[in-house]
Formats: sequence, C-alpha cells, structure tokens
Amino acid sequence: MSEHCQESLCCNPDDLRQALAIHTRKITDSCRDKDCIEDLRVYLTQGSQAILDTAATAKVRCADLLYTYIDVEPASFDRNHYCIDVTFYYRILADATVGTCRPATLYGLAVFSKRAVLCGEESAAHIFTSDTRLGECDGLTRYSANLPTAVVEVLDPMVLGSKVREVCECKCGDHIAHQIPAAIQAMFDEPLVLSGEQRRLLVTLGQFSIIRLERDAQLVVPMVDYSIPCKECCDSPGCAEDPCEMFSRIPFPTARFTPRGCDKKDNCDDSGYCTT
Repeated sequence: MSEHCQESLCCNPDDLRQALAIHTRKITDSCRDKDCIEDLRVYLTQGSQAILDTAATAKVRCADLLYTYIDVEPASFDRNHYCIDVTFYYRILADATVGTCRPATLYGLAVFSKRAVLCGEESAAHIFTSDTRLGECDGLTRYSANLPTAVVEVLDPMVLGSKVREVCECKCGDHIAHQIPAAIQAMFDEPLVLSGEQRRLLVTLGQFSIIRLERDAQLVVPMVDYSIPCKECCDSPGCAEDPCEMFSRIPFPTARFTPRGCDKKDNCDDSGYCTT
C-alpha cells in the first residue's frame, strides 16, 4: 500500500461529514476447530478401485477440498442457539504400486461431517429482498426466515496417514455413500464405487476450520468521505511504478555488510534484512 493510500485511511475527527447508515453482517458467535479425522473411507472411481484390488501397496499423495455443505437449524434446548451441520467433500489422490511397474494414480472422494452449536441470537424478523432478473419478471424473493447465516472458513486438509484394508476388516459403514450429491459425483470422470469392493483405501486427515454465525444489522457510522480507489488500473504487471523509483525507497541493507561471528546464525531473508 502506497503512502497516499495509508494517509487516506487515517481518520481526522475534524473531517467527519455526517453519520452514515450502512447494512452489514454482525458476527454473533464463532469457534475454531482442529480436527484429526482418522481412517476416513475413500470412495474410489471404478478404474481406481480395480487397480487397488490388485495393488501391492497404496499411499495417499494429497487431498483437496471440493465443496462444503452447511445446514443451520435451531437448537431444541435454547432458542438463541443454532446447530450448524457441516459436511466436507475431499478429492483424494493416491499412488498404488502394482508389481514392478511405476505407481498408478488413484482418484476418489472422502466425506467428513461435523456439528457445532453457536449462539445466533433470536430474531422474529422475516427478511425479503427484491432481485432484478434480466429477461424475467421481477418479484420478491424470500432470502431467509429468521435464521442466522453460517460461514465456514477451512484450509485444505493435511494428509497424516493412509492404509489399505480388506472389506471384512473395515469397521466403517456405508451410510455416507447414499448421501453423496449427484453434483459431487459428477466432478469425477468415472462413477464412484460405493459398495461391492474388495479392498478399501482409508486416509487420516488433519483440518483447521473456523465456523461463525452472522446476522444482518443496520449500523450508523461516522463518514469522512466516499471511498475512491487510489491505485490506477494497469493492463500489465509492473507498469504502475517505475522500477528505479521503487528501488530508491528500499533501505540500504547495512546488516548484510556487517561481519558476523562464526557462532552466530545467518537469519537474513531474501531482501537482505537480518534478525538477531
């Protein structure tokens, strides 16, 4: 951010124009979680399952978060609290060794569900919005009843381990298989094997997530001026500033020219600045 932009964000009480009413979302409650998901079943594609059934070993390479489904329902024990049911859908990539050939890539889906209970505050208001729809008649669209909005922030999971087990050795059930939406299954180029397989690939994932509840709120805030972007639009990278002008603002890296003792570690970063 340039100096001009930093100055424009400073608020001087003498510059206050008037009070401005805004519409935003108020965070009523939030929580963070660190889940270790052990032995999560992977639903492989038909081709991948055929390879796994004859493979000597298999190891999960990575896991990507495809989609997160969120459902909010009032808690029965307290009308100010709400149950947030979250279901995560992961794309799993694994390598399987068949004989002496190079490893074959396996694709599949893993599903994990969790629940959180947060305070969403009570509201009796029903919210409606009017949306303009091109080519159609405009009308009132029901936005929500009186439920708060749940927001989930989550990172791609870390693969902590994986293993292959015969179906008779697995204790995991098949109840999740019938809950996989068609849109999720359509993200794979082959149908997923939900039952009837000989071996199963299990994965252990580590996941960090933040869950919060929000409600619409109308606030009155002091207004300095309308926000106008201070950066000019540029059609190519690096054209907004002269390279020599940018270089002139970089402090001289004196620490890089200072001799250091043999017993001290060099903690200098790429820009040439060191920390003691």
